[in-house]
Amino acid sequence: MITMLCPGNRATRALLIGLAVAMLGACSTTVVREPSSSSSTRAPSQARPGATVRVQRGDTLYGIAFRNGVDVNDLARWNGIASPYTIYPGQTLKLYPGSGSGTAATTAPARPATGTGTGTGTTTRPTTPPAPVTRPPATPVPASSGFAWRWPADGHLIGRFAAGDATRQGVDIAGSSGQAVRAAADGVVVYSGAGLVGYGELIIVKHNEAWLSAYGHNRKRLVNEGQSVKAGQQIAEMGSSGATRDMLHFEIRHNGKPVDPLQYLPPR
Repeated sequence: MITMLCPGNRATRALLIGLAVAMLGACSTTVVREPSSSSSTRAPSQARPGATVRVQRGDTLYGIAFRNGVDVNDLARWNGIASPYTIYPGQTLKLYPGSGSGTAATTAPARPATGTGTGTGTTTRPTTPPAPVTRPPATPVPASSGFAWRWPADGHLIGRFAAGDATRQGVDIAGSSGQAVRAAADGVVVYSGAGLVGYGELIIVKHNEAWLSAYGHNRKRLVNEGQSVKAGQQIAEMGSSGATRDMLHFEIRHNGKPVDPLQYLPPR
């Protein structure tokens, strides 16, 4: 059936033409969208205004960041250091942003004084604020790393993580000298040395921009900085360097901060 439009019905004709164009466009046009990034917002490191460190021979930026509990990306940005993070003996590094403070200062607005009004005939009585409600601290939910962790060594657990305790920032696994120490996940070795006091022969593996793992007290390191490793690959031999017995000290760090490895390692 053909519907004839009289020449005078221009409004109807324009409407039909517009609908036809829109339908053709919808049929022939394909919108391509790139996948959105799944990376979560990275929490900044805790700045230490006024604190600095002097680079010693053998230091790396990753080692300094690890020793001071900050994320290497923040440390590099605070000091204007670009990848591949080259530093020099005698160089001074700031542990805070260039402004000297980690957060912007805010000034509370002035509050009008309470008391007897003048010239208004009204009296303002001070009010007592309600007592704050004390609630037990919430148990922090561990951040998701997005990949599966493996135990780095066989043996009995003889030391556990304790938040805020500088001497218990990971777990200690007892073993025997020469026993295999394995990478807990795929990654790249960003530190292999003995320059961090208290860790002995230490290896640090970077798994992504937010996650690191550390393996201390080794007898012998089997990987070098810049080397890629796979989960389960042997990277060291267990030992007692920097410790009183043969053991592995293992840490997991998220954005530079130690987290409890037992929240990520599989049960055994």
